[in-house]
Amino acid sequence: RSLDEIIIEAKQLTNNGSKEITLLGQNVNAYEYKKNGRTYHLADLIIKLSNIEELKRIRYTTSHPNDVTKDLIQVHASCEKLMPILHLPVQSGSSKILTAMNRKHNIFEYNQIIDDLKKAKPNIKFSSDFIIGYPGETNIDFQETINLIKKIGFINSYSFIFSARPGTPASKLVSTESYEAKKRLIKLQEVLEKINTQSKKNFLGKTAEVLFENKMKNQNKYFGRDKFLNSVVVESQKDLTGQLLNVKINNFNHNSLFGEIFKRENRDCAA
Repeated sequence: RSLDEIIIEAKQLTNNGSKEITLLGQNVNAYEYKKNGRTYHLADLIIKLSNIEELKRIRYTTSHPNDVTKDLIQVHASCEKLMPILHLPVQSGSSKILTAMNRKHNIFEYNQIIDDLKKAKPNIKFSSDFIIGYPGETNIDFQETINLIKKIGFINSYSFIFSARPGTPASKLVSTESYEAKKRLIKLQEVLEKINTQSKKNFLGKTAEVLFENKMKNQNKYFGRDKFLNSVVVESQKDLTGQLLNVKINNFNHNSLFGEIFKRENRDCAA
């Protein structure tokens, strides 16, 4: 899609009340558009979107590590409207398995990207995807994945047992024994859940800036999301739909944070 077309649509959406826009693509950070002899990339698009006054939040998904460029990292540092959460699928913590998957990057390179993004935006958080039991995955390879998860602290992730697609090179390989793959997946998800729980616990007593999306069915409760895509629920007699408000977090469960509208004079937000 042309850059101009996207900007026009974004302005139409914000004129109709939208405050947040997510740029979607199977590999969105490989976006490229040529105009008048110049090539525009995702970083350029984000900068142009940020100039729309009514637009308050920008997100993009899904990204590939190979296309996290220096200019995109810099935009995370300079653009306040770009939210501090990035879904960056890694699939495995083992460079050997990544090579077998034909992922075109290794764990050293992935860690370097994470470090560069943290330097650019110190409060940034990450989510990811993991495939467990890929053919040839050993206990050592699996432990390397666990080590990576603990090191980076992914606050939300998707994890699956490898399933071969017919016609792909991997379909001809010998898969990890089913029982072992299930055992590894359970362990991995336990580690991810522990990090997720601690992440939510860290919000207790703090305030989070929440964009409210809708009223919950048959309840005087409103649902919204904070900067990190956490679900936030608040009780209110007033319609909060479409409002961007500070919420003091006082409870949480597996899925959501719970709180109350915070007084306007206190602008501290959870980092």
